[in-house]
Amino acid sequence: MMKYGKLIIEENQYVILKKLLNLSSIDHSKTVKGYILKLQNELREAIVLSKKEMPQDVVRLNSLVTVITKDKLWKKTFELVLPSKNNILDNKISLLLPMGAAVLGYAKGDAILWEFPGGLKELKVLDVVQVD
Repeated sequence: MMKYGKLIIEENQYVILKKLLNLSSIDHSKTVKGYILKLQNELREAIVLSKKEMPQDVVRLNSLVTVITKDKLWKKTFELVLPSKNNILDNKISLLLPMGAAVLGYAKGDAILWEFPGGLKELKVLDVVQVD
């Protein structure tokens, strides 16, 4: 279930993301390639908007995101960041890690079915706050 029907990506971030994904698809494990390919496929169908057109409830770079598993056994709040700013101890998750790739472009209230290293999980986006 997606509030807007497709991923929504801010145009400047879309350009950055395309470059990162092209670099990242070179020489990674099978698991990493799988979720990068899924994100690349989702980006082909994404709605690309200018910064001022972006809905406030859509996950983008520097968003503070809260997700919960469908069974409500796991809940996490983190900031979605570029790979160079990834710091799991500070709850800064790279958009090229499975969790970051899973939430990018989704909106508050969306359910996400995503393949993580531990298997297929259904997440719900509980909240999205724009940091910048």
